[in-house]
Amino acid sequence: MKFKNIFLVDDDADDQEFFKSALNIVSETVVFKSANNGKEAIAMLEENAVEPEVIFLDWNMPIMNGQEFLEEIKKHQTFKNIPVIILSTSSHYQTITLSRELGAKDFITKPNNFGDLVEILSGFIQR
Repeated sequence: MKFKNIFLVDDDADDQEFFKSALNIVSETVVFKSANNGKEAIAMLEENAVEPEVIFLDWNMPIMNGQEFLEEIKKHQTFKNIPVIILSTSSHYQTITLSRELGAKDFITKPNNFGDLVEILSGFIQR
């Protein structure tokens, strides 16, 4: 599946900027929004401030972490079918397994290399 409306939930401003810059290389027409934690993301979704086709979700965040967000969104009738892709520094087998059990579509360990992120995102983004 290729997506055009992207929502990133990540507490790290540098990671948000890194992600946005990579998206801009992959597609100039992509719609991008971000939230700083799961609680903020839920509020944005409920207020219709964002209508994503896919959510990229960091696992380790304050206030409401990735696991809590994923559990919450999958309970919500309106949002439960939005694909969620975990994009996290965590690469523990238990984390990957749990995220998939909770309904994540995919799990990607955050790359340190910008080119690698561009390549990863090009597999998900509609040009």
